[in-house]
Amino acid sequence: MTLRLALLTSVAASGLLAALPIAAQEPFRVAFLASSSQNGYNQAIYAGVQEAAAEHGVAVEIFDGAFDSTKQFSQVEDVVAGGRFNAFIVTPNDTVGIAPALEEATSAGITVATTLFPVGPELSNMEPQVPGLTTTVAANPANGATAQAQAVVDFCADKDPCRVVVMIGQLIYPFDNLRNDTFKAVLGTHANIQIVATGEGNYDPDASLTAMQDILQANPEVDAVLSNADQHLIGVEIALADAGIDASSVFLIGGGLNQITVDAIRAGKVDATLAEYPKSMGKAALEAVLTTLEGGTAPTWIDPTTLGSAPMIVTKEWLDAHPDFTAEWQG
Repeated sequence: MTLRLALLTSVAASGLLAALPIAAQEPFRVAFLASSSQNGYNQAIYAGVQEAAAEHGVAVEIFDGAFDSTKQFSQVEDVVAGGRFNAFIVTPNDTVGIAPALEEATSAGITVATTLFPVGPELSNMEPQVPGLTTTVAANPANGATAQAQAVVDFCADKDPCRVVVMIGQLIYPFDNLRNDTFKAVLGTHANIQIVATGEGNYDPDASLTAMQDILQANPEVDAVLSNADQHLIGVEIALADAGIDASSVFLIGGGLNQITVDAIRAGKVDATLAEYPKSMGKAALEAVLTTLEGGTAPTWIDPTTLGSAPMIVTKEWLDAHPDFTAEWQG
């Protein structure tokens, strides 16, 4: 129970609650500005926000950014102007462009935390780059991308050539550009590895299916698919099957550690994924802004890789050794 909730409970028990101002009786209100409320990863972050909010008596509300940076920027402005929320948590669509809106929010006295990515020009800098920003719950995207690419390097060690398809989210996003550049930098140091094509999956199975179908028409021989998102692999698998390619013959690695991919790895259909913990991320963000609202000091950076039990790259070998493991989101 939080200090605020405990105080209200004590006052209510003494029969004095009605004497308190209405504002003092109301719970803190926190907005969650999703990059897209239809996206499973964002839904998992919000599930963590809701779980922590229920534990602490906090009211929460979600806003759909629809993978549209302009819309999300306007939502931040509306939240600030509306005056209904004490704090908000944002999963940014544009990690650079949204910074002025967040600075406006912190200047107005609103407590702000970000999840998944830091906000500002330096994606590798987890400390606040926006004045007044409370907490960043995010990992350096380049670290995960490096680990994913190294898994492909290990697979390709005895293949020459080893033909790799990169399936990225959207290259208009700074974080996906960083991931893509990291993939190319790691793979590019190995002469036997050829990146034959790069597709944009937009974190959507259907978009990934279309992108992979187009790639296979021009590049029918593929040894590995390196993707930053588990959602992409669903479309990739279908495209491979439609082309008459056994998916188990292609090294498939995603990112996010959702349950669909966990099941696929256990079944031998997918080889690996980058471990992430979106529900724990949302819970940590809510608890950080609540600590700040109650006058405490929250950590400026929470590393989400420390919030779960799995290794950075999850494989069938690890899952077989941990048969009870369950992912934090379905996919």
